[in-house]
Amino acid sequence: MSLLLPGIRRAALKLPTAPFVCRQCLHKRPRAAPSQVLNSLRQSRRYASTAPRGGRPPVAFYSSNAAAAAANMAASSAPAQAAKRAFPETSSKSVAYWLIGSAASVFGIVVFGGLTRLTESGLSITEWKPVTGSLPPLTQDHWEAEFAKYRASPEFKQLNSHMDLAEFKKIYYMEWTHRLWGRVIGLSFVLPAIYFVARRRTSVRMAAHLGGISALIGFQGIIGWWMVKSGLKDDLFAPGSHPRVSQYRLAAHLSTAFVCYSWMLLAGLGVLRARRLLLTTDPAAAMRLVETLRSPAVRPFRRSVAALTALVFTTVVSGALVAGLDAGLIYNEFPKMGLGLVPPSGELWDRFYSRREDGADLWWRNMLENPSLVQLDHRILATTTFCAVLALFAYARRGRVAAVLPKEAQKGMLGVVHLVSLQVALGISTLIYMVPVPLAAAHQAGSLALMTGVLVLGHRLRVPKPTIAMIQKRLASAAKH
Repeated sequence: MSLLLPGIRRAALKLPTAPFVCRQCLHKRPRAAPSQVLNSLRQSRRYASTAPRGGRPPVAFYSSNAAAAAANMAASSAPAQAAKRAFPETSSKSVAYWLIGSAASVFGIVVFGGLTRLTESGLSITEWKPVTGSLPPLTQDHWEAEFAKYRASPEFKQLNSHMDLAEFKKIYYMEWTHRLWGRVIGLSFVLPAIYFVARRRTSVRMAAHLGGISALIGFQGIIGWWMVKSGLKDDLFAPGSHPRVSQYRLAAHLSTAFVCYSWMLLAGLGVLRARRLLLTTDPAAAMRLVETLRSPAVRPFRRSVAALTALVFTTVVSGALVAGLDAGLIYNEFPKMGLGLVPPSGELWDRFYSRREDGADLWWRNMLENPSLVQLDHRILATTTFCAVLALFAYARRGRVAAVLPKEAQKGMLGVVHLVSLQVALGISTLIYMVPVPLAAAHQAGSLALMTGVLVLGHRLRVPKPTIAMIQKRLASAAKH
């Protein structure tokens, strides 16, 4: 036995000093990252190379090695956790596609809203129930109750007193579909917006945009009911006129829809362009594009496109006034209005529309409430828009602008020319044929299509400052390497 003791002592010295751990506990331990394991092995090899041959590393080696591994794990996990908590510089591509899809849905509901107005279905639902109104009447008793509410409205008494329940169901379903579509847009935007922001899939700037658009969608629902309410009470529309919604509230409702659509579209296009310039384009080429758009030759053209956008939006608002007053049902010829290019001055500035004895409101009330003058204003604005587009197209094809203007901007300008030509043809046809439903709906869709073309053109002529700053940062980083 005494002969075995020296060998047992030498073998015990070669055993590790770490305590024994069972296999089940080992499985419960978190696994170290591959990079951390490799660092630990490199350190152990480095220490082993400096240790005396045949010797055993001291216990301090194992403790220092474990401390180094723990420090490496903490150092590598801290930036990862910070990256998860921080917002990225650019939003995800899925956010861009979702925004453009939401804009397409708003485009559709604008066109369908025009159909609802043209078929005079908008006043069929006389109550606003944001939650319980999501379901239509399901029983015969419920249908009879809804029809009784409609029979108490001014529209039924003055226009649709001959209507039966079957006809009422047709206009009811039109308005119900319009309202349900609005609810779907709200839910399909707000819930994904919360998800994208919570998962840090958007930049800080985009998160603020999503909050603003969500608030605007809710505000649009309130404006929609405010508009419908104006046609349900006799004291809210002009005496002697048939029941219809206020042209002011209709213009506000349509304008808010256009703003919401434009906001979604530009936000989505902005994300796609930022990602293209930052992730797939060479920083030097991206900076050259920025310098081109900043050149003195392009600056006046960009300002002109911004002014054209405001002109198109103003023309759209005037078209809403025409629709609210049914002004398209008079003077159904073009370019003349009666015997001349404009109606008689006494008809344009009629004191009937003034509500003050001194006539101080004569001019602006006639411009906003007189069907003859409202139609004339819309004609003037539409003609001005058409001529402005043609002039801007000619300006973009000549001189220094044509030499430096990017090809995508030139294609966008040509697309705007095509859209405005189609819109003018639709407008004249709608007027001449006394506002048939298909042409009128196409004319409203054409106005939003023209707005889209002008917005895309303006988007191609500018790069946001945050994107420029990131391009410059990438360029400086590439220069260092």
